[in-house]
Formats: sequence, C-alpha cells, structure tokens
Amino acid sequence: MADDAGLETPLCSEQFGSGEARGCRAAADGSLQWEVGGWRWWGLSRAFTVKPEGRDAGEVGASGAPSPPLSGLQAVFLPQGFPDSVSPDYLPYQLWDSVQAFASSLSGSLATQAVLLGIGVGNAKATVSAATATWLVKDSTGMLGRIVFAWWKGSKLDCNAKQWRLFADILNDVAMFLEIMAPVYPICFTMTVSTSNLAKCIVSVAGGATRAALTVHQARRNNMADVSAKDSSQETLVNLAGLLVSLLMLPLVSGCPGFSLGCFFFLTALHIYANYRAVRALVMETLNEGRLRLVLKHYLQRGEVLDPTAANRMEPLWTGFWPAPSLSLGVPLHRLVSSVFELQQLVEGHQESYLLCWDQSQSPKKESWVVVKETHEVLDMLFPKFLKGLQDAGWKTEKHQLEVDEWRATWLLSPEKKVL
Repeated sequence: MADDAGLETPLCSEQFGSGEARGCRAAADGSLQWEVGGWRWWGLSRAFTVKPEGRDAGEVGASGAPSPPLSGLQAVFLPQGFPDSVSPDYLPYQLWDSVQAFASSLSGSLATQAVLLGIGVGNAKATVSAATATWLVKDSTGMLGRIVFAWWKGSKLDCNAKQWRLFADILNDVAMFLEIMAPVYPICFTMTVSTSNLAKCIVSVAGGATRAALTVHQARRNNMADVSAKDSSQETLVNLAGLLVSLLMLPLVSGCPGFSLGCFFFLTALHIYANYRAVRALVMETLNEGRLRLVLKHYLQRGEVLDPTAANRMEPLWTGFWPAPSLSLGVPLHRLVSSVFELQQLVEGHQESYLLCWDQSQSPKKESWVVVKETHEVLDMLFPKFLKGLQDAGWKTEKHQLEVDEWRATWLLSPEKKVL
C-alpha cells in the first residue's frame, strides 16, 4: 500500500518539443518511475536525488517524437522547436515556396544558356572585349535600378509584403523571358539583357525585403535568425536539385529552340501558380490597408469582425499594393465624405493616427471641419467595440502595417475627449 501511495505522488513531467509529455513519479524506495505512452516504464531505477539526463537508454522515444532519421532532417532544414517555434502557416508556405524555387531554378538555367549564347560563347567571331563591355553595361544598369527602386518603394514593402513578393517573382519571370529572347535579336542584345538585369535587381530588392518581413511574421520565439537560416538551407537544397535536373534537361533542349521555349512557358506557369499558392497560404495577423478595408467594411455592414484567416483569404493579391484613389466602405455614415477620415489609434498604445482619403465631390455643401467633427463622433461610438472585436478575433493590435508618412498632428486638448 505504501508503494502504491508513493507511485501516485507526481514529481515532474518532461516534454520534448511538441511531443507528448510523460510524467515522473517517485516510488517508495526512492527510484523514479517514468510513464511512456500512458504506461509506466519500470526499467529506470535511480536514486531519487539523481536528476535523469536526456532520454534514457533503452527507451524507443516518447509518443509523438520523430524517428531518428526524420529528426536529423528536421534539425537540418527546419527551425528549432518546429512547429511550435513558427507560425501555423509556415509549413504550407515553405512547401509551395520550394516548388516555385525549383521551377525558377530550371527556368534560370534556360535563361543563362540563352545569355551565354548571345554573348558569344562558342562563336569564334566573338571577342572578349565585346562580351566584357556587354556584361559591364548590364551590371551597372542593374545597380542603378536597385538604388532607385529601394528609394522609391522601400518604405512600402512592409505594408504589402505578400503582394510585393508575388510581384517580384512575376517580374523575375519577365526578366528571364527577355534573356531567352535576347539572342533572337542580336542588334538589341545589350539593351535587352540590360533591361532584364534591371528587372532582376528590382526583384532582389523586393524579394529580399519581403522575405525579411515574412520572417518576422513566421518567427514566434524571437528566432528570426534561425528561421532565416533554415529558409536559406531549404532554398539551397532546392537549387541543388534544380541544378542536377538542369544538367539533364539542357542537352535535350539546346538543339530545339521551340521545345526550349515551351519548357520555359510550362515552368513559368508552374512558378506563378506555386507563388500564388504560397502567398495565399500566409495568414498575416496585423492590419494593412487592404485587410483593414475588408475588416472595416464587413464590420460596418454586418457588425462582425473578420478573423485573420478569413480576411487574408479575401485580401487581393494581384492589385493589393496599388493605392486606391478613394476609399468606399459601402456604408454612407450620413454621407460622410471629407478630405480626411481619422481612425483613432487602430493600434492600441500607438501614437500614430491613420488617415484614409475620401472623395470631397460627394459632399460639396458641408464645410470640412463639420464633416470631420461628425466623423469623430461616429468613431467615438464605433471604435471601442471595433477594437475589442479585433482583439477577440485574433488580430495583433499592438502593431500595424499601415502606410504612414512623417506628418503628425498633436491634439493639445484632453486626451479623453477631443473637441473639434
């Protein structure tokens, strides 16, 4: 009876990652009794004061733990603590991202072959100086384009990471198509490959910046570096597989331009489709302008707040990064139209207001400050419930991805009630 009472005394439990936890109980003789798969394992006999280290010899493994080969692959290619250390959409995104990277690698091989052919590889009449000049012009054009694009759109890439990610990969396909077509028109070869390299440099800026933004979203244990490193390992493995396949594919298509072009179009279609599925799989839990428009419109029409999964599924991907000329929410709000519509602190604790533009022509008879005052009164009534609905639905309201400039307005009156 004493032994049974001792075994019923819980001492501790252990768990590896997201595997099933096993309990440890103290026996009357001071030994530790570990549970495996719901059954007590009697093979461990240690003094009560000794702390067991790691997994015990002779134990196959806790239920739910990966087998040794799979565990090794997981350690090499997946972040530590997967799947708990990353967002729920990590695996579907990475799978489709690997498919698009493989297709892009094969397409890139076809494009590289065309560029080398156009430069003069294998042509006895081609000169080294001419090829070098073409290469230098191509590279310098791309460098200038990289700087200009980063200045022009760099601050907007965080707000619409999914849309710019998709845009970058489509632009990359356009660049490779230009490279494949460049040898067909030798007179315009330098201009064509320079344009192609310009597009590729824009792709590198947009793709790299959005990848960083997505890494912030996927990392759930302050493990951005680990997530980024494992993403690089996955991409390297996929590119290596693409290189091996390219070694088999290029001899088959090199003598038939039509077949080579057909393979390129097939790979491009696969690349775009896989990219679309990858970014569509993402569930961003912060509000940008597109998701805010969808959530706010649904709330004003139905009184319900969309959860992140539903809003991300409805978010436009092909045109979502182009600013709307005017915002129409579908609800008149006393035909409220003015130069600015203030959403007061959509982000809790954030000191920045976000301004949405409206078409003034719809309300020509009202003075601007009258309209703004009415807007403020409506928001005072709607905003508290709307903010609580956002939090209950799973949105992260402590930060946002709304595009704001450097202009700020400071209200000098009481923060509890703004009087316009």
